[in-house]
Parts: sequence; C-alpha cells; structure tokens
Amino acid sequence: MTRPRPLDITLHQASRVLEVSFDNGEQFRLPYEYLRVNSPSAEVQGHGRGQKVLVAGKRHVGIDAIEPTGHYGILIRFDDGHASGIFGWDTLHDLGRAHDTAWPAYLAELEAKGLER
Repeated sequence: MTRPRPLDITLHQASRVLEVSFDNGEQFRLPYEYLRVNSPSAEVQGHGRGQKVLVAGKRHVGIDAIEPTGHYGILIRFDDGHASGIFGWDTLHDLGRAHDTAWPAYLAELEAKGLER
C-alpha cells in the first residue's frame, strides 16, 4: 500500500496552523502547538517505547520556518528554539488522522498533572 504524499504545505501564521494537503484527497489543519508537543524528536519522544515526554506551556508557540528534508519530510523551526526531529510525510499524515483523538487526550493528561498549555 502506498502512503499518501503531500501536495501542498501552507503556514497560516495568524491562526498558527500548518495546512497539509495529500494526494489521496485528505487535508489537515495542524495547530503549531499540536505539532510542537508531538515533535518526532528524541527530546519529546524519548529513546524508546513509553518514554514520550509531556510537553506543556506551548499554547503560543510559533513556527519561524519549515525546511525541506530530502524527499521525505520537513524540519520545523519553532520560535521556542526547538528545531530537531524530522516530520516525515507519514508522521504528518498520521498526526492529521489522529488529531481528533490525540488532542483531547493531551489536554486531559495536562489537566491530570496540573499543567497548562
């Protein structure tokens, strides 16, 4: 099965959303905060299964730049200095498809730990 490939990526700075359109017709509007707290970097994901770090305090994070990385993804440079972890096309697609369940779960976890966005 061929994974979807992006056709267009647009930063919407005013609304803090990265819009990604894929060749299978799917289109996702991914908030910058959602991308930052789900960065594929080892800093966020850890170095093994079950080591993901809960990232708080990123409600107002911005994106300074996105840079292509080969033919497989992008590097996102966030304005809080975070610029590690390559967002591959599969990762962006998976984050888009998971948003409706992953975002409320993230908010619930923050609340349970007494942390704020």
